[in-house]
Amino acid sequence: MLTFFYNLAPNPLKVALMLEETGLPYTAVPIDTRRGDQHTPGFRAINPNGKVPALQDGDTTVFDSNAILLYLAEKTERFLPPDTSAARGQLLSWLMFVATGVGPFSGQAVHFRLFAPGDNPYARKRCDYEARRHWQVIEDRLDDRPFLLGDAYTIVDMAVWGWAPRIPAMLGDDRAMDAYPNIARLMATIDARPAAARVAALKDRHAFKTEFDDAAMRSLYPQIFAPDPV
Repeated sequence: MLTFFYNLAPNPLKVALMLEETGLPYTAVPIDTRRGDQHTPGFRAINPNGKVPALQDGDTTVFDSNAILLYLAEKTERFLPPDTSAARGQLLSWLMFVATGVGPFSGQAVHFRLFAPGDNPYARKRCDYEARRHWQVIEDRLDDRPFLLGDAYTIVDMAVWGWAPRIPAMLGDDRAMDAYPNIARLMATIDARPAAARVAALKDRHAFKTEFDDAAMRSLYPQIFAPDPV
């Protein structure tokens, strides 16, 4: 039995999709990051970085969402491209592109627009620009293929699925998806899968804190309240 530590952020949800797609039995353990669950010694022993998701599989612990996707894909031998060097190169390249570019810049675009203290127009502009640029790379990649790696649905598409529905909110633009019709098409394809519906049901299993009060800010962004380095 797998143990899946999660909340409702993009990275845990893409792992939830993979778990539902594979049908592997798992126990879902909520980590309420607005209440500070990620900072407890028990969870830090699982993920020293204090982030969700994390996965335990017997004696094996895996953290970082894309690492978990790859672990589960190799464990089940599913949702991977053909077993060739060329296909493996594309898998790793696009999986890491989402991990190091799409996710971080999308998250930072939200942070500097809504939560960062003070006025930093350059940071807002840079993160918004880079988030849009990274999403355009995904959009262009989908111009001539149904999925990121070609004709087959893989963990790379799941990695994108976690983030893409939030593009309008992340960019602060209700019409943002108009610029990404190929991404919208991919999202509709994945959303129609039974596994995606089961992920939606997962959202109802636990009542996470919704208030973004001072305690939540301290749990999520402790650097705001930390003293300046000497």
